[in-house]
Amino acid sequence: MKKFSTIAALIAVGLSSVSLTAAAAPADATIAQAQAIAEKSQCAFRADAPDKHVVVRGDTLWGISAVFLQNPWCWPKVWGMNREDIRNPHWIYPGQIVYFDRANGRLRLANVAGDGTASGGVPTVKLSPRSRVEGLGAEAIRSIPASAIEPFLAQPMVVDVNTLERTPRIVSATENRVNLGQNEKAYVRGELEGSTSFQVFRPGVPLKDPETGNIIGYEARFVGTVKLEREGDENNDVHTFSVVNTKEEMSVGDRLLPVPPTPIMSYVPHPPYDDVKARVVSIYGGVSVAGQNQIISINRGREHGLDLGTVLSLQRYGETVKDRTDNNRLIKLPDEKYGYVFIFRVFDTISYGLVMEVTDIVKVGDNVISPIQQ
Repeated sequence: MKKFSTIAALIAVGLSSVSLTAAAAPADATIAQAQAIAEKSQCAFRADAPDKHVVVRGDTLWGISAVFLQNPWCWPKVWGMNREDIRNPHWIYPGQIVYFDRANGRLRLANVAGDGTASGGVPTVKLSPRSRVEGLGAEAIRSIPASAIEPFLAQPMVVDVNTLERTPRIVSATENRVNLGQNEKAYVRGELEGSTSFQVFRPGVPLKDPETGNIIGYEARFVGTVKLEREGDENNDVHTFSVVNTKEEMSVGDRLLPVPPTPIMSYVPHPPYDDVKARVVSIYGGVSVAGQNQIISINRGREHGLDLGTVLSLQRYGETVKDRTDNNRLIKLPDEKYGYVFIFRVFDTISYGLVMEVTDIVKVGDNVISPIQQ
């Protein structure tokens, strides 16, 4: 798995109250004890969970948690992480060791000394908050495979209806041209809100809520970037931009969104904080079905409590069929869980997620619910 090449330099890491042990739990602790503890919070360890896992380059939080846990979204519970910890996770680096503390039903982390042993000896070591620069972004392991979502992090993918109405728009080009190329002038109207660098997009396919039929967003088609040269004033509200680069020709009517900050992929796989009942809105790219590591959108977003790293279950909506053994009476079959979706980009009323661990294909209209509702 590739590393993120877009991670920035300086961010602080809060390693608060998680204890790091340097040895596995006592030998007489059984896997059954650990499972009993975990199951109280709807989390269970795998029957074949190892005593430890040495972190290597290419590992992900999802992958490591799947080594120990039946449900990778249980990662925060077995580490005793609170909501703030999830947003600002304890970073894990190649060379560290994740230990399975069977007696307490927890995972623990230790550094590795130069001789290959766990640093600090047997006693538990408590780390204080500290800052790291440069190496943090480049070396820390990611939540999910970088290569699967990196192309979708910076460019607009979906624009909700309210945002679309507020975005600046290209109203003209030099010499009344319809299309614009690199280094040409673009004239724009609309509120810039202090930004100077913008992505240009073209509203595409309208996305309809499977439940209401209402349009909740538009799939955005990225066409290039522009940079502000001269801002309009009170006498003339037209802004002058120059085209920096183009993926395809820009046109009058295309819309602008500020270039987003470089994304910091600092989130932990976790269930939503409140129960979620959503539906699959679309499959990215205009195809009819999705499989492993493909991108889907759902009809819930920031307004519904979703955030980065939320894990939801995918369920096939049970069909209504005739019971031939009961005079063709109509009955509804049970909904069937067949995988997960990992939310990695959140808008007001819609979110994008990566399809994970599916045993069936994803279809528009499928149920998406909190994993703890299963």
